[in-house]
Formats: sequence, C-alpha cells, structure tokens
Amino acid sequence: MADAPVVAVRGEAYREVAPELARFTVTATARDRDRESALTRLAERAAAVRVLLDSAEPAIERRETGELRVWPETRRSGERVVAYHGSVSTTVTVTDFTALGELMLRLAEQDQVEVSGPWWSVRRDSPAYREARHAAIADALTRAREYAEALGARVTALVELSDARMAAEPLLARAGGGVGGLAGGAAPELELDPRPQPVEAAVEARFTISEPVLG
Repeated sequence: MADAPVVAVRGEAYREVAPELARFTVTATARDRDRESALTRLAERAAAVRVLLDSAEPAIERRETGELRVWPETRRSGERVVAYHGSVSTTVTVTDFTALGELMLRLAEQDQVEVSGPWWSVRRDSPAYREARHAAIADALTRAREYAEALGARVTALVELSDARMAAEPLLARAGGGVGGLAGGAAPELELDPRPQPVEAAVEARFTISEPVLG
C-alpha cells in the first residue's frame, strides 16, 4: 500500500444562506458651551435610547455600550474652548428581523441620535458551516474518483485530509446608509431585505488508487 499511486485533490463548497443576525449601532450626541450641560444632555439622550431598547428586548439578542467620547471644541488659534461635545454608542444585535426596521426608525426619531446599519451575518456555529464542510469533502471525493476513472483505476483509501481554509467568517454586509433623526409624529414603516451571506469551505485530500491501466 505504501507504493500505491496517490491522487491529490482539492474539494470546495460555496453556499449563500439567509442571515441569522443583524447588527446596528445607535449613537447619542450632545453639544453645549457649558461642559456640565453637555454631559447632562448626553446622559438624558443615552437614557432615552436605553428605554427604547428595553422595550424591544424580546427582539434583541445582545447590546453593548461602545465608545464614550467627551471633548472640547476650541478656536483655530489658541486653546479657548467654545463648546463641549459628547457621544456614546451602543451596538445592538437583533434576531427578529420583522421588528428591526421599526426599532431603528424609533431610535432615529430621538433628538440628536444617529442610527447606522444594519450589518447582516451568520452565527459562528451555524449548521451552514458544517454543511459546507461536508459538501467540500464530497467534492474532493468526487474529483478523486473522476481522476482515477480517467486512468482506469479506482479510489482505494484516504491518505490525508486537511482543511485548506477555515470556513469563511460571518461577513457583515451593510444594508444602506445610516438613518438620521426623523421629524416628529408616527414613525414610517421600513421594510429591510436581509442580504444572503456567503459560506465557504475547502479541503485538500490525498487518496490512494488502484494501479492505473495505461495504454
């Protein structure tokens, strides 16, 4: 068996699957000539965002406070402070896409709040990756059998199998520009079309084959 002919192949699989998660960011900002007033406004606006997110808790899988920034605005010359700025961002991960558009618009209605996203993705442990890996192995075996058949031989055993590249990380695909603040009144309806996510897998395999029939 050690001297048996060997065929080396690469098996690949590519799938497009429905996203499982949607992520967006919501940022509250404030500006005032007085530092304490700027901070107070920022805290109030961040609290209003939290209230809205609390009300949408069933659709939210995860929320994380990101960067908090407070900085002075100075004149072009010198260090004289003319105003203070502040911002705080929250990243929200949603699993219920039917509630996503309404939630983003409700947040965008808030004073001095910016909403950006969504970015679609597949869970790291999604069955789609397992299915892609199985398909890549099946592709490698099919190719090996085809090469062996062309030589008048058959595949006899697997010598080695390796992961040529890890299954693609969930890709984040932005659906459009950020949603700015909206005028007062009832929020308009917004339907979002989830973007299919690519899932890939590739393997490299070596198989022994029976003695080729040449000539």
